[in-house]
Parts: sequence; C-alpha cells; structure tokens
Amino acid sequence: MKAMILAAGYGTRLFPLTVDRTKPAIPLLGKPLVGYVAEYLAEFGIEDVIVNLHHQPESVKQALGDGSDFGVRIHYTLEQPSILGTAGALDNARDHLIDDTFLIINGKIVTDIDINAAVEAHRSSGAVATMVLKENSRRESFSEVYVESSRVTGFGDLADPNGKGDLPLMFTGIHILEPSVFEYIPRGVYSDIVPTFYNPAIRKGEMIGAHLTNANWFELSTIPRYLEISLKLLNGSAERMVVGRNPRIARDARLDDSVLWDNVTIEEGATVERSIIGDDVVVRRGDVLRDVAIVRREMIDSFGAIPEKALKGEIVGENYIVSLTQ
Repeated sequence: MKAMILAAGYGTRLFPLTVDRTKPAIPLLGKPLVGYVAEYLAEFGIEDVIVNLHHQPESVKQALGDGSDFGVRIHYTLEQPSILGTAGALDNARDHLIDDTFLIINGKIVTDIDINAAVEAHRSSGAVATMVLKENSRRESFSEVYVESSRVTGFGDLADPNGKGDLPLMFTGIHILEPSVFEYIPRGVYSDIVPTFYNPAIRKGEMIGAHLTNANWFELSTIPRYLEISLKLLNGSAERMVVGRNPRIARDARLDDSVLWDNVTIEEGATVERSIIGDDVVVRRGDVLRDVAIVRREMIDSFGAIPEKALKGEIVGENYIVSLTQ
C-alpha cells in the first residue's frame, strides 16, 4: 500500500515559527514533525510515500530527504503556482495512486493509531473510503463528523466548546481510499476533498466507512498546542524542557516548560517560562520571558506581510515576540 503525506499548507496559525519553513518541517523533540509521520507509516510496512509540496517546499525536502532516514521511499509532487487542496493534491499524484488502495495522512500529526486495524475495517466493509475518527473529548475547534452504523453520513460545523451531551466525532486526518475515488476528482481541480468527493459520494449512497479509535492523537496546528504537546511527549520528564542543538545557556538562567530550537543563547540571569525560542535567538541578560514565541527580527523584516491568522507580535530589540495568551 502507498501513502500520501499532506505537507503543502502554509502553517499561518504557527507563524512566526513557520517564517522560514512550512508546518510539517518544524522540529519536534529532535526531528521534523513530518519525520514522525514518515516513521509512523514505516512501522506499518508502508514504505512508498508521496509528499505534496507548495509553501516553502525546500524546507520539507531538507527535513525528509529521500526518506531513507525514516524508513520510507519518497516521491515529491509540487503544487505551483497555487496550492491545490486535498482533491487537487490527489489529482496531481493520480498516476502514483491509481493502481491500488492507498492511505492519506496529514503531515502535522503525531499518533499511535493502528493503521492495520483501520485498513482491515476498510476492506471488510467494502467502503470506497474510510475515515479514521476519534471522539473530540475537549470539544476543540474541529469539524464534527456524523456517523450512523459505522457509516459517515455527513459533516457539521466546528464543535461547540460549551456543548452538552454526547461528544462529537472528529476526523484524525487519516483516511483509506480506493482508486475509484478518482472518478469523482476532475483533472486540474483546485478543491478540498469533502465537496469534491465525500459529499457527492454520500449523496450517491456510496459506503463511506467510519473507523473509530481511542488511540493517542496529537495535532500541532497552533503555537500553544505545539508547546503543550511538545511538553506532553516528554512523558513526565523532570526536565520539562526541550533543547535543540548547540545551546549556550548561562548557569544561573531560569528555564521551565519551554522549547528551545537550535543555537539558542540564554544569558546570565534570564528567565524563560512556557515559551518557544526559535533558531539563533539570543535572550539577553536579565530578560524575563513568559508565554511567548520568539524568532529573530531579521527573519520577519525579510518575510513580508504577516499572515492574517497569525497571533499578533511585536519587535523587541533583535527579536520578534508573540504572546501565547491572546
């Protein structure tokens, strides 16, 4: 079975951490996030992987290479001049996927969902596609998926954080599809897969399977979530810190619940708590930083317009600082 990792998105809600890379290329506990996805697929014997690219494509290529470091073989597809959406991404990779059942997975998740169990459920149901779903236990901002008798029947709005009653179901970003889905996807389409394939297939009466899981699943699409999950994945380590390569940290600096990327300098008497410090940032003597994300100012100066969905930040000396408590 082949798989496609979706890695073309802009990562605007993770800005400024994505100022010089796309979302799947950000580091997570010593390796790129998309590297976890590739290794995860390899664990289930999926070695032929297509990765779609659009925004800052070289950052993903640099992170993954040919895939051999992660146990897979990678073929890249490039979406230019515009991003294509999931349906368009499949069309662009049609020649690589049309011969057999294949899997699609989002490039921004970390999970231990059993792919073999999902594939077995898909094949035994005779479904044209199977979506792997999970209860939205915290009623976070994920669209609700409606299910009846292990069959997807439709899609709703974002979950109500104050909702009552049964927990809504959400999509994990993993689905298994038959090549017949391409009958719904026109050539040259620029569209998401829900309006292009799922909604028309449901209206036609096609079997869209729903495979429910209670496995661990983490999605890293916002800066607070990235920090929270990075610390959670430390598995209770007393350090409560993630430190990248070549750190220069003064002995009397105070650090807690934070993520430091590569080549970070923390000078004497500085305090860093619940924060993310980007590559090559210098935290000056006596600075007190809490609940922030920081990158070097020069990266912002050369970037252009700040994305609309990004958290608001400000220039402070050599750095660009975003508060995580907005």
